[in-house]
Amino acid sequence: MAGHEHPTHARKNGGNVFVKTVHTVSSIAGYCSALMILAAVFLTCQMIFVRFVLNWSTVWQTEIVVFLVVAATLIGLPFVQQKRGHVNVDLIPLALSGRARFVLAILTLSLSCAIAAVMFFYGYEYWHLAYARGWTTDTVTAVPLWIPYLALPVGFGLFLLQLLADLVAVITKIETPFGLEVS
Repeated sequence: MAGHEHPTHARKNGGNVFVKTVHTVSSIAGYCSALMILAAVFLTCQMIFVRFVLNWSTVWQTEIVVFLVVAATLIGLPFVQQKRGHVNVDLIPLALSGRARFVLAILTLSLSCAIAAVMFFYGYEYWHLAYARGWTTDTVTAVPLWIPYLALPVGFGLFLLQLLADLVAVITKIETPFGLEVS
């Protein structure tokens, strides 16, 4: 059915500016993540061609591919959360009544926010340490490590924002807890 989204993929913002803005930022992060994966695929193909067809050395490609894939994973976190793409088990929420399901959703989103905030804090601290001390990779390319490490605070910061938007959406009844119909 062209033009129709699956209900779990259609996200509402209920006119809430914060929720709408965060959903837009999460979508942009998802597209950036996809571009990084695409770049990693093209770079891998180039590396294979250079290595096995031209018989040249590949010095920097593997390192950059690893950095791109890790960055894509971290920066893609908010997009996957927005689309409800993370693995979840809804056995307990399905067994609960509407009010208990609401409380569980608030609890799990709050705990998720706390974990993401801790990861953001320490990711920022680690990035800043690499930046301030001028750390580089121990390879010929000597990539400044603050560049790939930047994906830690950016990814977890955007993930935290998306979790907060989800929390606001559940509290304000823009969305139902766990995306399940009210029982």
